[in-house]
Amino acid sequence: MPAPARTSTAAVVAAGRAIVETDGVEALTMQRVADAVGIRAPSLYKRVGSRSELVRMVADEVALDLAQALDRATGSGDPEADLRAVTTAFRSFARRNPASYPLVFEPGAGGVSPEARDRASATVLEVARAFAGERDALSAARTVVAWAQGFVTMELSGAFQLGGDVDEAWEYGVSGLARALRR
Repeated sequence: MPAPARTSTAAVVAAGRAIVETDGVEALTMQRVADAVGIRAPSLYKRVGSRSELVRMVADEVALDLAQALDRATGSGDPEADLRAVTTAFRSFARRNPASYPLVFEPGAGGVSPEARDRASATVLEVARAFAGERDALSAARTVVAWAQGFVTMELSGAFQLGGDVDEAWEYGVSGLARALRR
């Protein structure tokens, strides 16, 4: 009879994400994850083939969590309210997950699987479609994500140093997006 499993893939990914969140992606090693889940490093390879695979699995989990946050934020039926809600959810998610969130947007760090990418994009595409129509939905969604990602990246890195209220700047940007996206 084989020995019972001492961990699960979900526990391995959760441990990896926790390490990324506390110490950054550079600190994510197979040994650290093995220690965190209470197994020897060689046993970890039964669940994960390599560090790059582990990074991708963590990125997928982050992307899917982001998708859920965006889904929960929308559904009002009012495109502008949904745009505000989805961008606010995006920003809040990034603030709660400042170290793991960037993995969703860093293909060089492992990237996300096509399935996780499509799932994470679906709600933004839906909101963009309500503004811009089917033909321009992808371009509109890219505009929303590029603006929000850029803003959040600057905010998290402390790059807004000219004074003023960053929350007001966010609201100004969302209002500008809504005006720009209207058909």
